Amino acid sequence: MLVRQLVHRNRRLDQKTKGRYASRITKYQDSVMISICDLELVGKILKDGELVVNLSKEFFQEYIIEEEQAPELLKSCSIANLVGTRIVALAISLRLANKYSIKHISGIPFLMIYKFKL
Repeated sequence: MLVRQLVHRNRRLDQKTKGRYASRITKYQDSVMISICDLELVGKILKDGELVVNLSKEFFQEYIIEEEQAPELLKSCSIANLVGTRIVALAISLRLANKYSIKHISGIPFLMIYKFKL
């Protein structure tokens, strides 16, 4: 019975987060930084040796965006701070970075993109 309840709860969570991201937009001078995290990761604390990363709702979840909104945000920002399998894969598919730029913490992909203006 308990296993069935956990599976059912996880299915509901998957339906709520599927194709959605937590995001924050920060503007500074002429730059726009977008931080985007796969929604299902918000609230998790990742540990890798002495490194601890808190994917807090307070930082990442200023807005919840749909999958369709993410490409335009990624293309239009100056800096992107990305966490999660889905959002990192999207950035790679848009050719904004390559797979060698991805770092992993506790198995979760992280990607930082800086677009320099000359």
